[in-house]
Amino acid sequence: MPNNRLKTLLIGAAGIALAAGGARAVAHSRIPGVTPKVAAQLQRVSSTKAARSGKAAKPNEPSGQQPLSTRVVAYKIDARLDTAKHSITATETLTYKNLSGQPQSTFPFHLYLNAFQPKSTFMTEVRLNGTRGTTPDSGWDSKHYGSITVSQFEVEGVGDLTSKMQFIHPDDENTNDRTVFQVTLPKAVAPGASVQFRMTFQDVLPEVLERTGYKRDFYMVGQWFPKVGVWWHGAWNCHQFHATTEFFADFGTFDVKLTVPKNEVMGAGGDLVSSVNNSDGTKSVSYHSEDVHDFSWTASPHYKDVEDWWTGSAGTVKIHLLMSPGNMATVPRYLGALKGTLTLYDKWIGPYPYDRITVVDPPHGALDAGGMEYPTLITAGTSWNMPKGALFPEGVVEHEFGHQYWYGMVATNEFEEAWLDEGINSYVEVKVMDALYGRNTSFLNFPWAKLSEDDEQRVSYLSEPDDDPLTRPAWKFMNSGSYGGVTYGKTATVLLTLEKVIGEDKMREALHTYFLRYRFTHPTGTDFLKTISEVAGQDLSGYFNQAVSGTNILDYNIVDAHSDRLNWYEKNKHGESDKGQIYRTYVTVHRNGDFIFPVDVTVKFNNGQTASEHWDGRDRWVRYEYEKPAKILSAQIDPEYAVRLDRDYFNNSHRARSDMRATHKLANIWIFVTEWMSQLTAWLT
Repeated sequence: MPNNRLKTLLIGAAGIALAAGGARAVAHSRIPGVTPKVAAQLQRVSSTKAARSGKAAKPNEPSGQQPLSTRVVAYKIDARLDTAKHSITATETLTYKNLSGQPQSTFPFHLYLNAFQPKSTFMTEVRLNGTRGTTPDSGWDSKHYGSITVSQFEVEGVGDLTSKMQFIHPDDENTNDRTVFQVTLPKAVAPGASVQFRMTFQDVLPEVLERTGYKRDFYMVGQWFPKVGVWWHGAWNCHQFHATTEFFADFGTFDVKLTVPKNEVMGAGGDLVSSVNNSDGTKSVSYHSEDVHDFSWTASPHYKDVEDWWTGSAGTVKIHLLMSPGNMATVPRYLGALKGTLTLYDKWIGPYPYDRITVVDPPHGALDAGGMEYPTLITAGTSWNMPKGALFPEGVVEHEFGHQYWYGMVATNEFEEAWLDEGINSYVEVKVMDALYGRNTSFLNFPWAKLSEDDEQRVSYLSEPDDDPLTRPAWKFMNSGSYGGVTYGKTATVLLTLEKVIGEDKMREALHTYFLRYRFTHPTGTDFLKTISEVAGQDLSGYFNQAVSGTNILDYNIVDAHSDRLNWYEKNKHGESDKGQIYRTYVTVHRNGDFIFPVDVTVKFNNGQTASEHWDGRDRWVRYEYEKPAKILSAQIDPEYAVRLDRDYFNNSHRARSDMRATHKLANIWIFVTEWMSQLTAWLT
């Protein structure tokens, strides 16, 4: 999902509140939405890597390569959509390979759609803190009802075990929650052996809520089938569906046949295999996907299908945009952001190995379906006549595509360590958006209002700086605001600040190493932090203990800065010049918070001289003294504003005289305004 959901929330408002814009169509050979200079650089990168790879694959051409992942699961689903009832009936055959190294007899399964019921754990948490599309004080609305019912459960060689299904509650004592069930087999599955489950199930879709459901005749169908848990670190990992958690699953293959009305325009997280028209006015569309851990799909009779291509180091990727009719002006903006992001991820992080990426543009009134990621399919979001200076469509596309790496391929446990996906992704979002749209204009770019992605992430962090550590399991955060501010904004800010210590190049190398080392696995936060320390060549545990595991506040300030004549006891004669006078200057720097971090201090004097200091911050304060034939002009902590974790920039400087050109402080006023807006909207999307 997008950073603190602010982008998705403001998409609708921006089209009304801001000046009208409208994107122009551009030639296919260009990358729209970015400057010609940057576009040319990106095209050169793509061309060079494509030539080096020696690949000229056509879209949807079979790769013939070895599996990218350890394939634990193989799903075969045959489903039929009833648009009158907004329901799905389906059969599922799941082949599970026991790679746990020990016999397994009990298997847990997710039934995510059961979260959308008034007594579920999810809804209980929504009543406390709210979530996308609902607020704590909103009453129960039957349109939000969703369910998934398994009417038959069979095991090959064993028979019907429907009566053995048992709902469990691994995270709380809510016996009304039905988002996880388990079945115990009469005979264990041996290590290395496979077991085949056959299920018949029925879905009732909610009106769009939490990235899934319907709105009029639009369908975004995610987390819609029974999904087996993950055997991880010696135990089953199959958490209930919470208001602030997402998803965790094993890699494998998906073969899905969807029967829908003939007029539906379809999109899915897989390669199209076939589409057959049926005599009853429906069509059956089949998809295949490999080395992924989920499958989602969408349908609407009103989609405008836009196709394009991009070539990177792993070959050609087919771009599939499913656009709502009123948003066609946003097509070049989506394509610009997507192609630019594909290129920079390919250059900085690693290859995108799939042959397709589908972008879904939700219609008016269905923005709760926007800003979400599934393997090889993402949902975007815009509004009619979105002004070019509001880079929300670009930011959402960049962010959701970035999930293809951290959620999709690295596949960390988002229930327990959400920061490893959302937070790393938010950090890279800053770097990509800055590269594509400018360092200070990557979030807003109007003559009267400019804001960077960096500052937007910092605003998110400042809203909830010390309520929870990054390592808190997602459903245990104090509230949804803390979850967003910490998981997205703080993680990004922690990594941006780390650049001050190890350098941007080392940070990028660390992410590249981490991705290549752990793609198609399920690494932990320890793996990530060890990789950074290894690449940096230094022990960073002191920083990580405070920034990642702790809730320490980083805040430094100038408490005193003044100059005093050495011969203060002698009175100046009337009209006597200061020339030749010697002054003793004092600058006292104080650490307000409990976060210990080295900072630079720059002191400027009125004779043009400058003194530069470096303080390790270990003590509570330090005082610098100078004897010069000059008075102090200014003192500044962190003059490059590299320590992004510093909570308050206003107390970082002192000037002997006021300076009306203090534009950076004016920028902080704008940050305060956007922070207020963020808090006002309070995660309504």
